[in-house]
Order: sequence, then C-alpha cells, then structure tokens
Amino acid sequence: MSNLNANKPSMIQDDPLDDFTSRQLTLLDQTKTVYVSGFGPAVVVMHEMPGISPQVARFARWVRDAGFTVYMPSLFGRDGAVPQPEEGGQIFQRVCVSREFRVMAGGGTSPVVAWLRALATQAHQECGGPGVGAVGMCFTGNFAISMMIEPAMIAAVACQPSLPLDNPSAIEMSDEDAKAVSERLVHDNLTVKAYRFDGDKYCMASRFETYEKKLGARFNARVLPDSAANPETSPFFAQFIQSPHSVVTQHLIDRDGEATLAARDEIIEYLQIALIES
Repeated sequence: MSNLNANKPSMIQDDPLDDFTSRQLTLLDQTKTVYVSGFGPAVVVMHEMPGISPQVARFARWVRDAGFTVYMPSLFGRDGAVPQPEEGGQIFQRVCVSREFRVMAGGGTSPVVAWLRALATQAHQECGGPGVGAVGMCFTGNFAISMMIEPAMIAAVACQPSLPLDNPSAIEMSDEDAKAVSERLVHDNLTVKAYRFDGDKYCMASRFETYEKKLGARFNARVLPDSAANPETSPFFAQFIQSPHSVVTQHLIDRDGEATLAARDEIIEYLQIALIES
C-alpha cells in the first residue's frame, strides 16, 4: 500500500483541504465542520492536538484512497494549519478547559464522544455498507474505542491515546462505557487496534495494560520502537512533544520499509477487512 496518494502535498505549508467537501453538520443540537471526501464505507478520522495538520490530512487521504468515505470532524484548532508553538499552545489551553473534553483523570468519557457517535450513525446512513470505522489520535485517541458502543461502529483504531494527562495508567472512559464496549466486542466478535511508540511520554505502557484489562484479547496493540519515529516534525511538535508520539502523522516516515508506514498499512488493511471484505 506504500503507493497510496502518490501526489504528495507539502507537509510544511498550510493545507487548503480543497479536495474535501466542508459540511456543517448539526447533531445533538451542536454544529461542527466535517470534511468529507471519497467513496465507499465511512471512516471517521479524528485529528490530534493542535488540529487538522497537513500530516493528519495526509493520513485521511490515504484512508480515502484505499476505498473509503472519510469524515474528518474539526474538533479544535485551525483547519489545515502547520502546527506552530504559540498558536498550538493556546489551542491546548482552550481544549483543557473545554466542557467537551475530559482531560484529567476521573472525568470519564468526554461529552464530545456522544456527538461523534451520532456522526457515525449519520455516516452509516449516508454511505451504507456493514458499518463504520474510526481512527483517533492523541487527544482523540480513545474516542474511537468509546464510539464502539454505537451499533453502526464495527472498527476502531486508537493511535497514542493521550488522555487523561495526569494519570498514565488511566483511560479516558467511564467504567460503564468500558464495560459496554467490552460486552459489545464480545457479542459482535469485534476487535479494536491501538498503536504507540515505546518511549512515548504521553501514552505509556501502563495505559495499554489498562485497556488490556478492560477489553481483554479484543484489544490488539502494537508498540513501535522509538528509532522508527521521524525526527523531522512541525515547530509545535519540535518544541512541546519531547518523545516519539504520533505514529501515523507527525512521526511517520513516508518511505518503503519504515515501521510507521507498515503501521499505516496495517490500519488500512484492518479497516478494509472489517468494512469492505466482511
């Protein structure tokens, strides 16, 4: 799959996202911008902090080009922007006090997940197929797993789930939701996937251990060596993210034979098996 999206857009200039249709979707009385592109079963791609960067958009295009309709909601930040330190820091501070997100331990599932579940329902109605997939990353990493309560959801990938920030062993999900997800995975014979770098300071081994305790063998994790991470990142990541972190975006090396590109291919194959070949 390494030839996906052969026309490589710039990763150091703002992305106009002009190959996506910008839609204003109102669900549960809340309106958000959602960028939609492609044909086939729906996959919700949720961006990392501090927003829809060119690297996030690149990943969304890879998913689209593999045979899916991508729904990429704008949850925070400036859409298409190259992450810069000052702007990114301001976005981080706003998100940390937002009522939509549960950034610290003890808060349970973030309220925004209800909106994302509703988005999955609508995407399934619009695109058909056996169900919907979702990929979350960083702040949104766990959202993909929490969305699995929604019946339309049948595939979820959590890339470096980073919440809560203050407890590396905790997961950003209420006990009730974790139980409901676990029961759904068993009942419908589904699995979820997760990725992290070994030395990630924001998504440590103890968090994956907690997921394994909650979800059992239905939680399939992959840990990449730190040496696999791209050392060249955006200014925000260079200043604030002091460890390998973003498996399929900032720290991905877009070159054949690289572990991060292999992780991308695994994710796309997982989505294809669940949504196209099932």
